[in-house]
Amino acid sequence: MDSIKQFASTFFVTGDPMIYGADVSIVLVSVAILFYLTKFKKWGWLWREWLTTVDHKKIGIMYLIAALLMLFRGGVDAILMRIQLAAPNMKFLESQHYNEIFTTHGTIMILFMAMPLIFAMFNIVVPLQIGARDVAFPFLNAVSFWLFFMGAMLLNLSFVIGGSPDSGWTSYPPLSELGFSNGPGENYYLLSILISGIGSTATGINFLVTILKMRAPGMKLMKTPMFSWSVLATCIMILYAFPALTVALILLFIDRIGGAHFFTLTGGGNPMMFINLFWIWGHPEVYIVILPAFGIFSEVVSTFSKKRLFGYTSMVLALVSISIIGFFTWVHHFFTMGAGADVNAFFAIATMAVAIPTGVKVFNWLFTMFRGRISLTQPMLWTLAFIPCFAIGGATGVMLSVAPADYQYHNSYFLIAHFHQVLIGGVVFGMFAGLYYWWPKMFGFKLNDRLGKWSFWLWNIGFYVCFMPQYALGFMGMTRRIYVYGWDRGWAPLNMVSTIGAFLMGIGFIVMVWQIIYSIKHGERDTTGDPWGGRTLEWSIPSPAPLYNFAEIPVVKSRDAWFEMKEEMAQPGYQKKPVHIEPIHMPKNSGIPFFMAVFFFIGGFGAVFEWYWMAIPGLIGIFACLFARSFQYDTDYYIPVEEVEATESALGRL
Repeated sequence: MDSIKQFASTFFVTGDPMIYGADVSIVLVSVAILFYLTKFKKWGWLWREWLTTVDHKKIGIMYLIAALLMLFRGGVDAILMRIQLAAPNMKFLESQHYNEIFTTHGTIMILFMAMPLIFAMFNIVVPLQIGARDVAFPFLNAVSFWLFFMGAMLLNLSFVIGGSPDSGWTSYPPLSELGFSNGPGENYYLLSILISGIGSTATGINFLVTILKMRAPGMKLMKTPMFSWSVLATCIMILYAFPALTVALILLFIDRIGGAHFFTLTGGGNPMMFINLFWIWGHPEVYIVILPAFGIFSEVVSTFSKKRLFGYTSMVLALVSISIIGFFTWVHHFFTMGAGADVNAFFAIATMAVAIPTGVKVFNWLFTMFRGRISLTQPMLWTLAFIPCFAIGGATGVMLSVAPADYQYHNSYFLIAHFHQVLIGGVVFGMFAGLYYWWPKMFGFKLNDRLGKWSFWLWNIGFYVCFMPQYALGFMGMTRRIYVYGWDRGWAPLNMVSTIGAFLMGIGFIVMVWQIIYSIKHGERDTTGDPWGGRTLEWSIPSPAPLYNFAEIPVVKSRDAWFEMKEEMAQPGYQKKPVHIEPIHMPKNSGIPFFMAVFFFIGGFGAVFEWYWMAIPGLIGIFACLFARSFQYDTDYYIPVEEVEATESALGRL
C-alpha cells in the first residue's frame, strides 16, 4: 500500500485545488459522454461516421471542434495568468504552476489551436473550391488528423498526470535539459509536438498535391481562387519548415533520455544550435498560420464588396514573396545574443522587407472595397476589424526589426503585445471570418447575427483593452515570464486594465459558443447552397455538400468560376445543359488511421516516463498498422448512378 501511495503521489499531480477541480471535470465529462453514447446507442454511429471516416469534410469538422476546444483550454490558461498579474504580490498561482501555465498556453495556442484551425479550413474548403471530389490522399488525411488529435491529448494529459512542461513554449536549453527540468513535463512537450508534427507535414504534402493535380478542367493556376493559392503557399512552407523543428525536438529528446550533449554547453554541445533550429521553423510558422487567413480575407472582401478581387496577380506574387522572405527572418528572435552587426543587419532588412508584400495585400483589399456594394455581414466585420489591428501589429513588428532598438524591446511586454496583435488580430480574426463565412456550407445554416455581433464587439473591445496597455508596460520595463511584481513598479493600473480585457475576450468566446448552440435550432437554413452570393465553386453545390461533392466535375472558364456561371445562367434564352452522371469513385472508410494514432499515443506516453514495456509495444503497433495497410487492396468503391441521381433529385438539382 505504501508503494502504491508513493507511486500515485508522483504519477498524479496533487496539492493544487485547481488540479483537483480539473480531475473532477475530466471524470464527469468522460462519464457523461460514455452515458450518452451507450444510452442512445451511438457507438456504431460514432465508429462508422467519424472515427473511421476519410471524408475531407468530416475531418475538417473534427479539426474545427478540436481547435475550438484547444482555444478554450489555452484561453483558460491566459485568464489564469492575467489574474495572477492583475495586482502586485498576488498569491493566486505559485511560481512553478505559473511557469507550467505560460508554457502550455503558448504551445497549445500555436500548435494545437492555430494549426488545426487552419487545417479545418483546408479540409472544408479546398477540394470544394477547386472542383475536386476529395483530397489526393484521403487515407493519409485521416492519419494526419488522428496524429494531431493524439498529440494534443498527450500534452493535455500532462497537467493531471506527471506534470506539465515548464520551460516556456520555445523550450530553450538549458532550461529544457535534465539539469533544470527533470520531470516528465518536458518529455510530454517533445513527444506531443513530434507526433502532431508528423500529421502536419503529411497535411502539407496532401494539400500541395491536391491543389497541383486535382483542379477542375480549365482551372489554371492563375485562375485558382485566392484561398486555395494561400493554402498552396502555406503547404510549401510546411514542407520546408517542419523538418527543422522535428530534428531539433528529436535531438533534445536524445539529450534527455540518452545522455547525449547536443545542446548542453558543459558537454561540448551548443544551446544556440537548438535556438536556430527552433526559429528556422518558428518564424515561418507565423506565416504558415497567417497566409490562410489572408486567403480568407481575399474571399470575404470580394464576396461582400460584390466585386472581383483587385490586383489578383499582385496578390499571388505577394503570397509567394512572403513564403520566401519568411525563411530569412528567424535571427530577429535573438538579435540580443551576439550574432554580430552584419548578421543582424541582414535579418533586420529581411524582416522589414516582408512588410512590403503584406502591405500590398492590405491595399488590394481596400481597393477591392472601394466603390463596392459592401455588406456588413459577420465575416466582413471580422475582416474589417483585422485591417487596423494588423496594421498596428505590422508597425510594431517593424519597430522590433530594428536591431539596436530591439535591445530595449526584447523580452519586454511590448513584444508580448506585438505577438498577440498579429496572431489574434491576424490568425484568430481571420479564422473567425472563415468560420462564419463557410459555416452554412459545413452545416446548412447560418449563425445567429445578433449573437454574432455581441461576440464580435466583446472580442474586439476586449482585445484592445487587454493588449494596448501591454505596449506601455513594456516601455515601463515589465519583462516577460515574471509572475509577481511589487507596488513600487507602477505597473498595477495597466495590468488590471489588461486583465479586464482578457475577461471581456473570454465572455466573447462564451457568447460565440452560445451562438453556435442557439443557431443549431434557430439559425437561418441555407436552402440555396449560395447564401452569400459567392463567387467560387464551393457555392455551386448544396449545403451541406453531398459525400461526392460534385455530381459532375465543373469546367472552369474564368477566375470567379461560379459568379461567371450565374451570369451566364441569367442571360435570356439560357438553356441548362443536361447533367451527365457516371458512377463516382470514392475511398472506403478505414479504422487503421485511428488505431495507428492510438499506438502513437501509447508509445509516446510510455516514452514520456521511459517505460519501455509500453513504448516498444506502441512502436510495434504502429508498424503493424502500416503492414496491415500495405496489404489492404479493397480500399475504394463506386457510388452507382442511381444513388447519385436519387441524392441530386432530393436536393432539387435534377
